[in-house]
Amino acid sequence: MSQRGRLITIEGVDGAGKTTLATGLQRALSLAGVQLRLLREPGGVQTSEAVRALVKDPALTVGARTEALLYAAARAQLVQEALEPALARGEWVLLDRFVDSSLAYQGAGRELGIEAVRELNLFATGGLTPDRTLLLTLDPASAQARADARGEAPDRLEQEGADFFARIAAAYQQLAEAEPQRIRVLDASLPPEEVVAQALAALADLLPG
Repeated sequence: MSQRGRLITIEGVDGAGKTTLATGLQRALSLAGVQLRLLREPGGVQTSEAVRALVKDPALTVGARTEALLYAAARAQLVQEALEPALARGEWVLLDRFVDSSLAYQGAGRELGIEAVRELNLFATGGLTPDRTLLLTLDPASAQARADARGEAPDRLEQEGADFFARIAAAYQQLAEAEPQRIRVLDASLPPEEVVAQALAALADLLPG
């Protein structure tokens, strides 16, 4: 029986550089002999990608509780269809967002309550917890500037105001302080190669010797 794989998640506000870190980390770890499967949330499997399109559509009205339930539903499908089978095969998975995103965005940003959203996602994931979470921290103004620089129309959540994102940033900080062993904070203001180096250091104890 193969050893169970590792689930590594990347968190942070939009514009913090999660996608850049994910691709850089995948490349760096492959050189170290660790093959990573790279997935994103919401999405990663067909059903969850359909939910992603729905929940991000700026033309739709989606209530806060509906939003939390949609993200949890997409997550439940991803866990069942992709994450658990991959981890059972001994594969490593690098996941762009997971439960912490809902705790920050819906629990704090939408003010539904972090514990209420945590309970919902405990059900959705069957209790699956990341082996390590890399939290990219960046001041909201810089993150917004980076997001704007992508030249894409903002999605439904990206259209929210500064107070919404301030609550999210504060929640991420609280989560990191509560679970310092799992959640490692990275300075996202540094150049991409330095952020990857920080991430590798944060994963060093999990890597095969």
